[in-house]
Amino acid sequence: MKKLPLDLLVHNRTGFVKAARIYSNVVSPPVMFAVVGLAFGLYALPGWTGFLWAAVYGLLVSLAPILVVLFLLRSGRIAELHMSNTRERNIPYLSAILFAVMAYGLIARFNGPELLRCLALFNIIELIMLTVINHFWLISLHATGAIATAVLVGLVFGWPTGLLVGIPLVGSVCWVRLFLKRHSVAQILAGLALGAAVVLLLTPFGCFVS
Repeated sequence: MKKLPLDLLVHNRTGFVKAARIYSNVVSPPVMFAVVGLAFGLYALPGWTGFLWAAVYGLLVSLAPILVVLFLLRSGRIAELHMSNTRERNIPYLSAILFAVMAYGLIARFNGPELLRCLALFNIIELIMLTVINHFWLISLHATGAIATAVLVGLVFGWPTGLLVGIPLVGSVCWVRLFLKRHSVAQILAGLALGAAVVLLLTPFGCFVS
């Protein structure tokens, strides 16, 4: 019988489990990609122009999906924030794809930074694949986001920076998801493979490479 995630049990929501739960929420994929989007926007266009493009990306790809999840949670359509029931992830994933398409369209139409256009394209492909997998299996979205962040930073800012960011980020995210019993090792490894593969899939098309 599968054990419930530690943070679903009320008596466990204190001390170390509480800290792990908070950390897991803070380093959620929307937050990771909002930070990467800001870094990419300012790197491509230093100053307010880059910041505003990063804000457009962040509002659509990061904030909007979070608001959808919070609405579904508040209205009782999903039972808990991390949606352990894969069927509850369908609407959040589909809405996130729509928002990512909107971000890509705006950035491409108004000649926004190529890095952000590629990042939005990555989000679209990644989310489509996650939606398909979600119908059969619970893959780790956190692991997907963490490894993608590390590889993206490595490709754009250099591998020393990528490793400096990636080793603690990927290690801590994977550990906390396993500790909270949110995922199995197989689900974590699959998430890592998916995140890295989708980023690297785009590089032959000129994305994330100088």
